[in-house]
Amino acid sequence: MAAVALTVYQGLAGDHNGRALVGARALGARLEARLGVTATVVSEPAPVLDTHWDVELASALGELRLLAATIDTALAQGARPVSALTRCATAMATLPVVARHHPDVCVVWFDAHTDLNTPLTTPTGYLGGMALAGAAGLWNTQLGSGPTISQVILVGTREVDPTEQAVIDAHHIPIVSVDGDVATALVHAIAGRPVYVHLDCDVLDPDIVPTDYAADRGMTISELRAACAAIAQGTVVGLEVAELEGAWHDGGSLVPPDPILEAIEPLLARLAG
Repeated sequence: MAAVALTVYQGLAGDHNGRALVGARALGARLEARLGVTATVVSEPAPVLDTHWDVELASALGELRLLAATIDTALAQGARPVSALTRCATAMATLPVVARHHPDVCVVWFDAHTDLNTPLTTPTGYLGGMALAGAAGLWNTQLGSGPTISQVILVGTREVDPTEQAVIDAHHIPIVSVDGDVATALVHAIAGRPVYVHLDCDVLDPDIVPTDYAADRGMTISELRAACAAIAQGTVVGLEVAELEGAWHDGGSLVPPDPILEAIEPLLARLAG
């Protein structure tokens, strides 16, 4: 039985463009070589809609359920999931499954944004901006819910809407800032719990890898690697990487995902060990 189950998602998930499909494929290929496993590819690319969240979710629901079933099968077989995903909205499918198999899981959410809006508070109507709130059960995604919001640690968050800040304050969600000793703060916040890692690549400085959103004052690769090494000191139940675009602009040259592989290597070593 494989220690690691690798998944590459190629379906819709509230995309503004098709570049994350390319990024997920490229990352998946590198992960296959690194881990020595063959990826399960979920869905096929379809035309990007770039529209309001409810239309996006209705269009993506079937594919997201396939993604959830794939992660569920891996966990039921005792494997540890590693996933190359497209957009953060895919977490609405993955996190509830992980929480069902690991009820005490701590989700470390690396992201420049909190993704804690709901259909009632979203200022943009963007599905990805509601991903973590949906997974945590703050609104009904039709994909289940879990973990609870109290099981989440935000890392590198620096762009927060007022309505999202209200959620953070009400639920006392810890935020690990990139301004301090991230590794030490993470170990303290995790407090010995098993960890599932969600990495939105826009947690990094915006000139490192292409992402849909760019936010200044992000993490460097060495800082992200140090944080991953700190997490890898404990129990890691899985990892997903999202929002890695394959080029800086439509029609641009492919940008290799090597910086991300370098940063997450401590987690890969832990999961494959």
